[in-house]
Amino acid sequence: MRLAILTSRIRVEEKLLVEALKQRNVEFDIIDDGELLFDLAQPAEKWRAYDAVFSRSVSQSRGLAVSYVLESWGIPVFNSAAVTATCNDKLLTTLALIRAGLPTPRTMLAFAAEQAVQGIETLGYPAVLKPVTGSWGRLLARVNDRDAAEAVLEHQETLGSYQHHIHYIQQYVAKPRRDIRAFVVGDRTICAIYRTSEHWVTNTARGAVTSNCPVTPELDSLCTRAAQAVGGGILAVDLLEDPDEGLLVNEINATMEFRNSIAPTGVDIPQEMLNYVLTTAHDSAGARLISPEPESEVVR
Repeated sequence: MRLAILTSRIRVEEKLLVEALKQRNVEFDIIDDGELLFDLAQPAEKWRAYDAVFSRSVSQSRGLAVSYVLESWGIPVFNSAAVTATCNDKLLTTLALIRAGLPTPRTMLAFAAEQAVQGIETLGYPAVLKPVTGSWGRLLARVNDRDAAEAVLEHQETLGSYQHHIHYIQQYVAKPRRDIRAFVVGDRTICAIYRTSEHWVTNTARGAVTSNCPVTPELDSLCTRAAQAVGGGILAVDLLEDPDEGLLVNEINATMEFRNSIAPTGVDIPQEMLNYVLTTAHDSAGARLISPEPESEVVR
């Protein structure tokens, strides 16, 4: 097996993956997505040397674009472009969860400030405004009254990106100063952590402290169903503990960070990820080799 790790920069996570690959004597190359040039009609021969590509780009848009190109050339990418596209967009993720009948915070969508205020007041204050794309808890806003809502919405509507003009409005969940991040690899939840903070945004990028969260049968079932709802793969499922409704699936991340989750859980997350990639890529290669020849069409 030979893998390519697609990345924008080498973070702690990529260093851990490299070490895990070396331990397994798996051949690999690290490819900087900023140095790529594709001739879309002429697949580069070098890519055919890889059994799979592990997409770890920091840039969501860049990583997704590369995944689309490589998959069009028949090269397996983890996670797939379809899964990544769904997880990169909070609207698509929410729709997938609702379609699968999974519990998720009630969400409203609007395209103008006046209608957005109506949506916020339908949910009730406080409510949460989020960009449909983005990570690390950036540009989230909890609005506690109409004045705050109108100020945030006015700010959003002055931003240049069309995505900021899509007002994604979510029910505020009075969680117990923590949320849950669960790691799903294939068909099982390998581990989970609590992310605890005094701030209402409980991302580790914002200073949250991690601790082990036991993977109960309920949590495992909910997380694996959520992962399958967006297409499956190697995913981080974020959940909120609602005091009345129980566990709610909030978001799903297709290129998750995991450096702060290995020690509290005791699970070797990089090795678990590679187990899945190598096994799935091997099975995929075997299927391609033994696939039957297409039957000739009957001319009538």
